[in-house]
Amino acid sequence: MPTVLFIQPTQYGPDGALCKQKKIHLPGLVFPHLAAMTPDHWQVRLLLEVVDEVDVEAEITRGVDLVAIGAMGYAIYRGVEIADAFRARGVTVVFGGYMASMVAGKVLEHADSVVIGDAEISWPMVLADFERDGKLKRTYDHPVSDLNDLPLPRYELLTEKPLGTMLPVQAGRGCPHLCSFCSVACIYKGRYLHRPVDDVMRDIKRVKELGFSGFYLLDDNIVANPGFLGQLCDRIEPLGMTWSSQCSLNLARNPALLERVAKSGCNLLSLGLESISQAGLDGMGKPWVKAAEHEELLGRLRDAGIMGSSEMIVGLDSDTPESIRATLDFVNRARIAIPRFYILTPIPGSALYDELKAQGRLVTDEWERFDGSQAVHTPTHMGAEQLTELYWWLNRQIFSWRSILHRTLLNPAARKQPGLHLFAFGVNLHYRRYVMKRVPPNIF
Repeated sequence: MPTVLFIQPTQYGPDGALCKQKKIHLPGLVFPHLAAMTPDHWQVRLLLEVVDEVDVEAEITRGVDLVAIGAMGYAIYRGVEIADAFRARGVTVVFGGYMASMVAGKVLEHADSVVIGDAEISWPMVLADFERDGKLKRTYDHPVSDLNDLPLPRYELLTEKPLGTMLPVQAGRGCPHLCSFCSVACIYKGRYLHRPVDDVMRDIKRVKELGFSGFYLLDDNIVANPGFLGQLCDRIEPLGMTWSSQCSLNLARNPALLERVAKSGCNLLSLGLESISQAGLDGMGKPWVKAAEHEELLGRLRDAGIMGSSEMIVGLDSDTPESIRATLDFVNRARIAIPRFYILTPIPGSALYDELKAQGRLVTDEWERFDGSQAVHTPTHMGAEQLTELYWWLNRQIFSWRSILHRTLLNPAARKQPGLHLFAFGVNLHYRRYVMKRVPPNIF
């Protein structure tokens, strides 16, 4: 019986230590999904390095024929180390994920094969090729045209790990917008696919059967198809569960849909605010987002009982030291309970990378430095080193005790949702631990 070992690597901190956690709060779905697509005569194991140890020698002793690595963001750098270690011992390694898809040429220096983009068509081909003669094609690039008839994920691979309170459910994939910095736009090129509502409900009910009262819908922009979202919410509401997802602020512009989303149990949404500057939003290809409406739309979500978790970028050409300081004031004034910040990082393979390279504004071509914690380009109004320091200054201020308490436990909205704001307080403490080590905050 052949064995495939799925590995999701963690990331390194600046002290050289691997980032570890006691629990996984937002586990990924890729490996349980691929495991469900793996023939029964294969044995499947899963290591999530943020809670598991990746002992190469021990895994080889247990028996492993094929290693499949999927890395999130800059955890890819740890991933290629693991790949090198297995390949040095004669084990075949296949890599996948957004980052690997965009820099496949680099990754192929460390792997036998790379699955580019969607894996539903490619994964069975990988296994068939390996079983036939032990050899894989250098790349498998087979985009899917729909998300129909996906198998029920093998959730038991996750439930054997120490988890938080939610399990993931795939709802949609891709986004109709073409933001210049976005890896999703690079892979899906403006396409948005969603699953049949019946299929999504099957997976949600399975999550409930496993004893979870909450789930998060994996979707790059769940409001991209309002009709789909509305139907899904109407089906979710009778279950009495809570859920979260990722979408644009456009939801708050649709009062009827917002009400259906809230009634269905949605209590937390990750929102791509990106910038408080309209010039910055326009420059990223997001003119449909209006910076002047941020606070009003966030207020509509809050009034509906939905907590906003913001994602914002520093290092745009419109940014100045003053605008970054103003971003701190905005987040505290809007009492955004769970904020996240990123240095603008032109991912190799993106339109932004090509543009900045053509302009001679990249400060390095060393892809190992494209980790989101240091500036790798020169913005218009400051130097790269100054941007890096301002990024860490912003994080230290946002995740100070004063700001955390102001945005969570002392937030007026906490009177109606004390449990949710206590959760947000815990998330902020988690992020604070990362920031104090100069590691970009992340939840695995």
